Amino acid sequence: MTLFPETAPDTPRAASPAPAPAVPRLREADRTQVCLRPVDLEGLLPEDHRARIVWAYVEGLDLTPLYQQIQAVEGEAGRPATDPKILLALWLYATLEAVGAARALDRLCTTHLAYQWLCGGVPMNYHTLADFRTGQGAFLDSLLTQGVATLMAQGLVTLERVAQDGVRVRASAGAASFRRRTTLEACLAEAEAQVQALRAELDADPGATTARQRAARERAARERQAQVAQALAQLPALEAKKKPTERTKARASTTDPEARVMKMADGGYRPAYNLQFATDTGAQVIVGVDASNAGTDHGQLAPMVDQIEARHQQPPAATLADGGFATKEDIAAVSDRTTVYAPVQKPKDPTRDPHVPLPTDPPAVAAWRERMGTPEAKAIYKDRAATAECVNAQARNRGLRQLSVRGLAKVRVIALWYALAHNLMRAFALGAVGGFLHRG
Repeated sequence: MTLFPETAPDTPRAASPAPAPAVPRLREADRTQVCLRPVDLEGLLPEDHRARIVWAYVEGLDLTPLYQQIQAVEGEAGRPATDPKILLALWLYATLEAVGAARALDRLCTTHLAYQWLCGGVPMNYHTLADFRTGQGAFLDSLLTQGVATLMAQGLVTLERVAQDGVRVRASAGAASFRRRTTLEACLAEAEAQVQALRAELDADPGATTARQRAARERAARERQAQVAQALAQLPALEAKKKPTERTKARASTTDPEARVMKMADGGYRPAYNLQFATDTGAQVIVGVDASNAGTDHGQLAPMVDQIEARHQQPPAATLADGGFATKEDIAAVSDRTTVYAPVQKPKDPTRDPHVPLPTDPPAVAAWRERMGTPEAKAIYKDRAATAECVNAQARNRGLRQLSVRGLAKVRVIALWYALAHNLMRAFALGAVGGFLHRG
């Protein structure tokens, strides 16, 4: 035996298992739990939110004409009406936020805090919103006049210089809806036949369809018939503007008979309306609004001066407009009330000075030519772009790119909404107090 016994070689030890990764503790979403929590709309909306500015303005208005239209009164049967104050505030705020559709506004009233705050728990539906938006043109027109009068009383609007410009806005009609007379007459005959067929179907079997389906079909047929008839009624005026050999090419839309194909800012041609805004250059407040289906601004200057004078009991001291407004007829018509600043068209003869009066010029037109050749007039005219084009750009940014209504009357109402929303924010920026924003 040996003194030191031979030891066995070291056997490899099994590797110890790696520690298990730590499981993180998480707060996971559980959307099935029932939560009861107090909600205070007043506390959720920031104090400086724009919706509060809109509400402050609406609260300071006299809405008696709107309340007089409500048929549901105390002591008699009838469903309570929605407060016009809420509807007015909703559409003003929606216009500022570039929301131009009643259905979109209806959704926001249930999903967006600012609109929920304006509603104050009153439920909305898009029919009520749509009807209010286009059905209060006369009241909105009076609001524009009253608002400008308030700012004039505070010295913020002077009408010393007013800049006018037009903005063409895409109509709610497709190019394919424009038809010639022969096609329109065939469409009208077809629509009338459809109305008669629906009536005959009802007489033959009153129970063939439900009352709601029948009413919807009859309403659609009648509306189609009325639209085609309106398109035919527009054709004589369109034909009169064309040469005798091209009058058969005149076309009117069956979707929006009053819309006209116009050349747009990008050079393309699309159905559109021409919205006119007149703006005080000092305060950048809109003082006049109009809408037409004329593709150019010719003939739009004199009606706007007439409107401003009728609204505010005084014409603008000076009117700034681009070359599209500078027709001899308009300049002669308004020069006894306002000084016109508009560029003189370049003559075909490059050697002739455009600022030298022509022998055929009326005295007002001759004075306009000479005036626009002076450095003072050129300096004054620079205010036009900084005012009128800025207002148009802000309207575009607020969604005035395509109309969702049809007909010249409704288009003018939309222009009034944009003017009121614009003036509201301008009054706030200018620090208007008292009746306009109901704050002192």
